[in-house]
Amino acid sequence: MASSKIAVCELPLFPLPEVVLFPTRPLPLHIFEYRYRIMMNTVLESDRRFGVLMIDPVKGKIADVGCCAEIVHHQRLPDDRMHVVTLGQQRFRVLEYVREKPYRVGLVEWIEDEPPTKDLEPIATDVEQLLRDVVRLSAKLTDKSIELPEDLPNLAVELSYWVAHNLHGVPLEQQALLEMRSTATRLEREAEILTSTRNHLAARTVLKDTFNQKL
Repeated sequence: MASSKIAVCELPLFPLPEVVLFPTRPLPLHIFEYRYRIMMNTVLESDRRFGVLMIDPVKGKIADVGCCAEIVHHQRLPDDRMHVVTLGQQRFRVLEYVREKPYRVGLVEWIEDEPPTKDLEPIATDVEQLLRDVVRLSAKLTDKSIELPEDLPNLAVELSYWVAHNLHGVPLEQQALLEMRSTATRLEREAEILTSTRNHLAARTVLKDTFNQKL
């Protein structure tokens, strides 16, 4: 029998309302609550890592799957408050809570996407084109210059995290994407979302053009 590759460890946990962190993506935070000031001071003295978990905006429940954040920069403010800039690392699932006070600490297992069973390049290419269509139509609607970043990820899995990170205002959808264990499935769902957005923007663009022609 093959040995288990599941790694389990204790991790300080930071639940946040409607915030979903993804691997490779940044998350700036303003730390002001006393318990989280304690937590940040503790993690800064160790490996600078803690877990971010979304609090469901509807049910008020803390998610079981989150993403590890590593502090890459911090600035201390008066009253021991601080600004921290973190970067998403590996995803995890909470197995159980070790303690609740002064802050939550969980026993977690690290999770990764399963090895792909098909070529990811075609769906990744489709997603990137859909992104460019959405940006182009958004720029036309708002009469503003909007461009995708030059450092858009090339790897399919990193592109899937980038897209999920930039889906603003839909935390439950983001959480579902975070929990997926298939890069292909995540990209396919993002393609569906982007296609719907593109079609909506295209329809609005037609209306705008029609209206302008009548003026």
